Amino acid sequence: MAKYRQVHVEFWQDGFVLDLTPEEKYFYIYLMTNSKTSQCGIYELPKRIIETETGYNRETVEKLLKRFIDYGKILYCDKSKEIMIINWIKYNGIRSPKVIACIKKELEAIKNKDFVKSLASLCQQYGYPIDTLSIDYGEEEEKEEEKEEEREHAADAANFYQENFGVISPYIADSIQKWEEDLSSEIVIEAMMRTLAQNKRAWGYTESILRSWASINLNTLDQILAYELQRTKANQANQNSKDKSSSGRAIPDNFDFNLEAGED
Repeated sequence: MAKYRQVHVEFWQDGFVLDLTPEEKYFYIYLMTNSKTSQCGIYELPKRIIETETGYNRETVEKLLKRFIDYGKILYCDKSKEIMIINWIKYNGIRSPKVIACIKKELEAIKNKDFVKSLASLCQQYGYPIDTLSIDYGEEEEKEEEKEEEREHAADAANFYQENFGVISPYIADSIQKWEEDLSSEIVIEAMMRTLAQNKRAWGYTESILRSWASINLNTLDQILAYELQRTKANQANQNSKDKSSSGRAIPDNFDFNLEAGED
């Protein structure tokens, strides 16, 4: 972390800055010079630290953060407590090899990978000489998170069976896992819910529902719902067509249908 930050004298003549209130100017300077700032312009800045260092209360801090987000000057992530000063690399893009190495090291520690992607895009836009291909965008972490979610969903489907159908046998547990791999945990649970709606608790009935969906390549819950809606509309249209074709003037009971009428 640097011991100081430089502010260009032109800062005070900038059109955007000239229109800021004194409070906003103070806050903007703080964001660029506080004790947590980094060389890449993305750094962790908890709201509690902002309160302590600026003397503002939480309400004012959140108001000012939102205001500068709306101005398009910063991004803030409540989950990771990280902030990104959007134009930082534009005005502080020092091209020293040591600084570039420092930036790459800082980027590795950033938790919000969307911020990292945004900075890489800005580096390309402004011609900043950093190897964006070597930057960790968190794809591996995202894949691992997706796998973890799949494992959690799998547990959810098995738990749903045990809570609503009864003790799960190894055979059914294996069958549930295979259907989740072929379709998804969400669809397996939906099929079990429909089984229960028919007052049944047989896994075979659930599998028949899953097979019917798989046979027509319905691989997501949205596809299933859309297909069923389309089928319902088609059935209603067919029924309306039948009703129209069967409608007409009723023949009176006492009507004498004489085929020879009108002949000489």
